[in-house]
Amino acid sequence: MSKNTPNRRRAALTTGVVATAAAAAAALALSPVAAFAATPANVAQNGGAARSIDDSTQLLLDSVEAGPAKNVILLIGDGMGDSEITSARNYAYGAGGTLPGIDALPLTGQYTTYSVYRDGANKGKPDYVPDSAATGSAWATGTKTYDNAISVDVDGVPQDTLLEIAKANGKKTGNVSTAELQDATPAVQAAHVAARSCYGPDSVTQCGADALDQGGLGSISEQIIGTRADLTLGGGATSFGQSARAGQWQGDTLFAQAQDRGYQVVRDAAGLDALTTADQAQPVLGTFTDGNFPTRYAATTATVGGADLAPQTCQPNPARLSTGLSLQSLTEKSIDLLDTGDQGFFLQVEGASIDKRDHSADACGQIGEVLDLDEAVQSALAFAKADGNTMVIVTADHAHTSQIVDSTPPATLSTALTTVDGTTMKIAYGTAAAGGSQQHTGTQLRVAGYGPGAANVVGLIDQTDNFFTIVNALQLDRDLDGLSADATISAPTEVAPGAEFPVSTAGLAGDRQVTGTLDVDGTVTDLGIADVVDGVATYTVTAPTEPGSYTITLTGTQSGTTLATTVAVVEGAVTPAPTTPPAAVPGDGSSAGGAGTAGNGSGPLAFTGSDALPALLLALMLAGTGAALVLRRRHRAASVQDGVQL
Repeated sequence: MSKNTPNRRRAALTTGVVATAAAAAAALALSPVAAFAATPANVAQNGGAARSIDDSTQLLLDSVEAGPAKNVILLIGDGMGDSEITSARNYAYGAGGTLPGIDALPLTGQYTTYSVYRDGANKGKPDYVPDSAATGSAWATGTKTYDNAISVDVDGVPQDTLLEIAKANGKKTGNVSTAELQDATPAVQAAHVAARSCYGPDSVTQCGADALDQGGLGSISEQIIGTRADLTLGGGATSFGQSARAGQWQGDTLFAQAQDRGYQVVRDAAGLDALTTADQAQPVLGTFTDGNFPTRYAATTATVGGADLAPQTCQPNPARLSTGLSLQSLTEKSIDLLDTGDQGFFLQVEGASIDKRDHSADACGQIGEVLDLDEAVQSALAFAKADGNTMVIVTADHAHTSQIVDSTPPATLSTALTTVDGTTMKIAYGTAAAGGSQQHTGTQLRVAGYGPGAANVVGLIDQTDNFFTIVNALQLDRDLDGLSADATISAPTEVAPGAEFPVSTAGLAGDRQVTGTLDVDGTVTDLGIADVVDGVATYTVTAPTEPGSYTITLTGTQSGTTLATTVAVVEGAVTPAPTTPPAAVPGDGSSAGGAGTAGNGSGPLAFTGSDALPALLLALMLAGTGAALVLRRRHRAASVQDGVQL
C-alpha cells in the first residue's frame, strides 16, 4: 500500500492584482514582440538587441492568475538545460529570436534537481547530479529519492504519483513520450520499482523482487497496464510483446493482456487517428516503435577538433516517423481525447531524446528534439489560451553536458553548426571520451508556467515543488485510502447450485484493482484480480454445487479496503432476491484509510437502484451455465483493428 506524507499547501504567489481581462493578457503574454524573429539587422546599435525595452510590470501582473485549474499539461524536455534551449534557439531562430512555445510562457523560475543517496553513511543526503528516474520521481510524487528508483522512496516504499492521484480524483489522465514507455520519465507516473531497468517480464535480473513471480508489483510494462491511464502513447512495443511469467495472464503477451482488460491497442498513425474515445472503459495503449522514436534530424556526432571543421547544417532524418506521430500530433490528439467533460484532465508529455542525443554528443539530434518539444508546447499553449482554465508547465528533469563555446576545445568533442543568423555556433561535449556516454550535470533548470496557479513556479523552487503546484492547482485529494473507505459490495442473496452470478463493488476510487476470494467451508479459492473502472469492479462467479452459505471477500489492492458478503446456495433458487446495501458515500479525504470492512458482517447484499435490473438480467442469462468457480475474463479480440500485428 503506497503512502505519502500529509497534504502540504503552498500559498499562491501574490505580487499584485490579478487581471480582470485574463484572456487579453494571455494573448499578450503568448505573443512577445520578437517571438518568431531572427536576430535584427540593427543588433549592434544601442538597444538593437533588447527584448523588453518598455516596462513589463503590468504585463507580468496580468499573467498571474489564481487557481484552481481544471486541467494541467506538464511538458518535460529530458536533459533540456539552458544550454540545450539556447543552442536550439540560436540554430533555428537566431540569437535574438524566440522559441515560440518554450520561450512564450510568461512566468519563469528555476528549480533544483538533486537526488539523494540510497544507503551508506550518506543515506538521504544530497547527490548533486541526478538521473531521470530520481528526478522524474521527484515531480511525480513530491518525494526525493535515489538514482535508478521509479516512484519509490529511499527505503523502497511506493509513493503515489500525480497520474494515480488525478485518476482517483476522477480526472482523466494521459502519459505521452517519444521514448520507450518503460523509460524513466513516462514510467514514474505509472510504476513503482527499485530499478528503472525492470522493463518487462523478461527483465528477470533487473526486476528482482519486483517481478510478479517473486511477489512484487511486476515490471514497468505490467504496471503501466494496471495503472490504467486513459491514454498512454509512445514507443517500447518490444517489452509489451513479452509474456507474463506469473498471475492470471501467465503465458499471455502483455499486448494480449491489455486487450483482455479492455484496452484499445494501436500500433500506427492510422489507428491513432481513428480513435474517438479514451476512458476507463476503453483506455488506449499506443506503441508506435519497438524502442525509442527516431529523431527529427540525422546525427552529427562530435569529434575531437570537430568545431574547427567546416560548419554543418542539420539534415532531416529519413527514419523519422510520419507527421501524424510527431510529438505535436500526439499532444494534440491526447488533448482532444482527454478534454471531454467537466472532470478535467492531467497530461504528461515528454520530449525524450534531447537527453539521448546529448549523451551521444549529437548536436543536431538534440536540437531537433528541442524543436519537436517546442511545437508540442505551442499546441498545449494554444489549447490553454482558448480553454482559459488550463495550467501548462514546461521544464526538464536534469541538465546535460553540451556547452556553446567560443573556440574549439583541444581535447574534448565538438561540432560546428551554421545557424539561421549565418554565423557559426560551436558546441562542445567534455564529460566523456569519444564513444562514451556524456554525463548529466547538476545545475538548476528553467521551469515556466502559464494559466491558473502557474505563479507558483516563479523564483527558486525545488523539483518536488512541481508535484505540490499541480496537486493544489487541481485541488486533488491525496488520501487515496480514504477515497475507497466508503465502498460497498453487491451480490445476490440466493443463487441456485452451480449458477453463475455477479459480485460487484462500488466506490473504490482510491484503488486500481481488487482481489477476490471465496470461502467454501474454510477452503479459500482465489478469484484473481479485477480492474476498477470508474470506482466499480465486477466478478462473475460460479456457485458451489452444495447448498449452504458462502463468503465472498473483495479487497482493494492499493488501499487494503476489505468488503465481504455472504451468498446462500439454495436448491430451486431462480432469481436473486435483492436486499438494500448501504449507499457508498464519496470519499472527502477525511476518512481513515486502510482495512475498512464496509458490508462485512451485515448479511447478504444485493444490487440496488439503477444497478438492480442489469444485475438480475445478468444473473438470469448466466444461471445454470457454470461448473467450477472461475473469474470470467473478456474474450480478447484477434486484433484491435484490421491489419494490426500484436
